[in-house]
Amino acid sequence: MAPKRKGPLQLLQREADQLKRQVDSLAKSVHGSDGGGAGGGGGGGGGGTGEAFQRCQQLQRSAQKTLVALRKLTKADELAPVGNYDLRKQEEEARLEAIVQRLNFLSEQLSALPLPAGDGSQDESEEDEDEDEEAEDVSHGGSDRKDGGSDRKDGGSDRKDGGKPITCVALIDFSAEQDGDLSVRKGEVLTIIRMTADGWWLAEDEQGNRGVVPRTFLERRSGAEAEDEEDEDEVEDEDEECSDEEEGEMEDDELPDSSGKHSSSHSKWSTVRRALNEMDTADVLSAMGAIPAEFRASTLNKLLTEDVTYRGSRYVQPELSQSQLSFKDLFLEPETGRVRARQVRVCVCFALWRCRMIPPPGVGLQVLSRHVRVCAFDGAQVLSNIHTVRATFCSKNPKTWSFSPRTAGVLPTLLDADLFLRSNSDSAELGLLFELGVSFIRNSTGERGELSCGWSYLKLTDSAGTPLAARTYELAVNGGIPYERDVSPSPTNTGSVFHQMLRSRKQPKLILKLKSVNSRTKTQLSLLPDTLLFCRSSLHLLILHRQILADTLLLDRSTAQSADVLCSPLLASFPRLLDETDLLDALRIAWLDAESHMSRAQRVDLPHLKSRFTAVFLNAVFPLLHSSALPCQRWADPASEEQRQRIIFAALDALGSGSGSGSSQSGISPPCVASQRAFDVTELNFDLLRAAR
Repeated sequence: MAPKRKGPLQLLQREADQLKRQVDSLAKSVHGSDGGGAGGGGGGGGGGTGEAFQRCQQLQRSAQKTLVALRKLTKADELAPVGNYDLRKQEEEARLEAIVQRLNFLSEQLSALPLPAGDGSQDESEEDEDEDEEAEDVSHGGSDRKDGGSDRKDGGSDRKDGGKPITCVALIDFSAEQDGDLSVRKGEVLTIIRMTADGWWLAEDEQGNRGVVPRTFLERRSGAEAEDEEDEDEVEDEDEECSDEEEGEMEDDELPDSSGKHSSSHSKWSTVRRALNEMDTADVLSAMGAIPAEFRASTLNKLLTEDVTYRGSRYVQPELSQSQLSFKDLFLEPETGRVRARQVRVCVCFALWRCRMIPPPGVGLQVLSRHVRVCAFDGAQVLSNIHTVRATFCSKNPKTWSFSPRTAGVLPTLLDADLFLRSNSDSAELGLLFELGVSFIRNSTGERGELSCGWSYLKLTDSAGTPLAARTYELAVNGGIPYERDVSPSPTNTGSVFHQMLRSRKQPKLILKLKSVNSRTKTQLSLLPDTLLFCRSSLHLLILHRQILADTLLLDRSTAQSADVLCSPLLASFPRLLDETDLLDALRIAWLDAESHMSRAQRVDLPHLKSRFTAVFLNAVFPLLHSSALPCQRWADPASEEQRQRIIFAALDALGSGSGSGSSQSGISPPCVASQRAFDVTELNFDLLRAAR
């Protein structure tokens, strides 16, 4: 009887099995050479390093070719019907991607090992020696700096690339920080002379200047990559692979920009996406098996920490019109003197409930915070501030995250999952982007970082443009980043209904509820800026700030075109509270105490409310903002957060009923905030030209 012929998928599975065995063998030899190189067998181990590096490059090419062939497979290519074909193909693809990541990590390890003098040709060795001498000459001036350029130069070794020049393009501007650094401009083409493991590459610009540049500021040109990976025996297959990669890069880089005012933010977003493709901590941890394969470096956290454009403090500031001579979203009602209500295209209220089946990080990582970052998103760019909600979990069930726990007193803003979104964007793809993240510290090195456990997206309108109904939604959590193809295996519709339900229950999910709001809440929301995402518990504070802002800018200025600096400590400092939410909680507590001492008539008297609100802010929060005893806010640092809470509550207890009475006590500070930082006039002055968007 003739043997049964194997289908293309089964053949590729066998190739993947062979690749895995070869990678395991290579990893053992690499770890063995690391251990042996330190002892007396250094000569033999060094000779194997060059061979291992060449072997790793060959395996990388084979794995990439197998992965491309697998992605091109379809069910119609099979010789006979295959059960669960899509699921088996996705599992095999995930296995090959893990092999590729592991090979990339091994390549980084091998590039950091010193190569012996006998490896390669004599000409290559002489060229490397010349390059080392030139690199020493360039970075000689930085030897006086303790952790500067000398450490960068000595931290790594030359990296072989087949003797072919590597060219890179600068993603953003970089200014030299010390002698030996090379200043580059965005878009400038550089030739890489030496690639080191510490992340500082020796490069040469078009004018012949040499110096070191951070590798995260550079992007390898696709032509050089194709040239490095080209195999003479399989040129045709490699060219097809490179063309596929180039098409994927074009799809990412040439996303349409829906509006001119977001073009700068879109370019920054593209820079972040390209930078995430570089080897980072997430790639290293994934290759080591410390985190699941679908985890990535947090995209929204990178935007939030590197650009103030995405902070809530930016979006509560007034927005100028196109002419720059008036305001776009801030007006007063002539009859009542109150802020004029403005209706926007999208205004929704929603609440996060829980996350299910979220895989925890592996051993060796201590989790400091589990949280969800939320923003408005249209598939191409972030259209609002990025708001963070911290989750709680039970150690008995670490895969389930919960939100808005029951606490005594005022629920902290950081834990409040009852949110609202106002947006005036006309994008048909406008929706809510949720990124599930964990902040961690590595037990072995003490390194801190943040990882994305996955992301979800909820489009706020259906295919006909109708707003979504107010009900509970269960969203699938996708692996990778929002611009990356989903790397999580999705359940298929094959099998019985019971098995489909079981598979669905094992998939990561984010559960939230869109809420319907009453007329009073709708009126309150209409008084806020056109674009803002925040928690509903602070609505009354945001409205009072908005009213004082309108009075100061529209009534108290000498002329409508005056841009003079205004003396207003509240307007100058209040936006910071949206970034330092523990101080916003202190203001909420102090204002609740003040409202409890007001009569019913005083609670509806707008001039009285504004004066009392200003007094409470100056008494309770303003001294804390400039106290030298209060440590700077540091995200996911338990010691810093505990110390800040202790000082804040001590200050509120010391004020006692003084903040509620509204009497002028700003000159009397409690002992915990008596020591103030050096006075700066910007603490009192509101600069319209700097603050306005």
